[in-house]
Amino acid sequence: MESIPNKITDTMGIVADVNLLYENDLQYIEIIVDKYPSLISYHGKYFYRSGSTMRTITGKELDKAILKSQGRTWDGMPIPKLKVTDLRREAIDLLKEKAIRRGRLTEEETRVDDIILMENLHLIDEDGYLIRAAMLAFYKDPEKWVTGSYIKIGYFGKSDADLKYQDEVHGSLIEQIDKTVDLVYTKYLKALIYYEGIQRIEQFMFPQEAFREILLNAVVHKDYSACNPIQISVYEDKIYIWNDGEMPSELDSTEKLFEKHSSKPYNPKLANVFFKSGMIEAWGRGFDKIKEACAKYDGRLPEYNISASGIMVLCKACDKYLELLNDNKDNSLISNERIMSELMSGKMKEPVQQILEYLKNNDTITTMIGKEITGKSEAQVRRYLKALTDCGIIKSKKITKGNIYTKF
Repeated sequence: MESIPNKITDTMGIVADVNLLYENDLQYIEIIVDKYPSLISYHGKYFYRSGSTMRTITGKELDKAILKSQGRTWDGMPIPKLKVTDLRREAIDLLKEKAIRRGRLTEEETRVDDIILMENLHLIDEDGYLIRAAMLAFYKDPEKWVTGSYIKIGYFGKSDADLKYQDEVHGSLIEQIDKTVDLVYTKYLKALIYYEGIQRIEQFMFPQEAFREILLNAVVHKDYSACNPIQISVYEDKIYIWNDGEMPSELDSTEKLFEKHSSKPYNPKLANVFFKSGMIEAWGRGFDKIKEACAKYDGRLPEYNISASGIMVLCKACDKYLELLNDNKDNSLISNERIMSELMSGKMKEPVQQILEYLKNNDTITTMIGKEITGKSEAQVRRYLKALTDCGIIKSKKITKGNIYTKF
């Protein structure tokens, strides 16, 4: 009667009632264990039952389980050293501006001290500390506290290894959204032009409103404890958006995501900030907005690949964009054929043939070499080499003393 309760306390850290009971001539022991609100360890380890087996909970899984048992989330944990005065003024003003414009906050509600505003947004805990969601949303450099809290963008050529150029968007999350959308649609996506009568129309591969919603979902549902940035990969005819996050277990396919479903953000405190700003909806309507934007654009719905390694979203180019893209390629091909035809006729034919003959046995050529083998002036040779470059027969590379030309 003494050793059993002591062993329970020593091995699991809980207190159990142990009673000796009698029934007829028999004695038996009754052990009463109350339901505990927190996880219980056994010799310092935590377990849960999966089917007929017991599994040890470790690492991030353990952190989540402990927070859940306490009614907390990762983004709701306090940062003792962070003060409201450390937050970026421009980020707070941006929240107020967007919230008033969307009717999520009144002007009177925004004309309060920043501390009161943070309390009203539930970004200060019971001990008076700012929580992680406040830091991510409004701090000028959230990477000081959480590695990987930024967005990485890259433009790729014909393969995943062919990275042409890249950028990174840093700063408070509430400012990262607008910066990223503007950067992608001004630098990374090329609008193709067509006309309806006299009206000039710009056609992007994917609707900006839908891209914005996908990006917002990535920010709100990301697992920031994994320390990986959101990654956007842009290609000629598609965009990939990846984040190291999770969706609710019942939303495990593209089809289910675009059906009616409840809103269960991975980071609820952070999601509330973006809701108050008017940037996201509170009822899971983000996917409805994506569907509506794609329908207006006559484009395909994005495809979601949800796995243990994160959430990958594939945004394919709409049919109109692909049609214009193919037309441009055909026109470019016709233009190149015309240039080549002109090169191989008249006075240009002989020097161009001499340059091509030289490149059969050599990998590179320069303007000076071209001048020597053709006997033409430097300006004429540069014109021949540029024409061959425009046709895609050779490619140019800048060096210290001019250009060097190589075979494709």
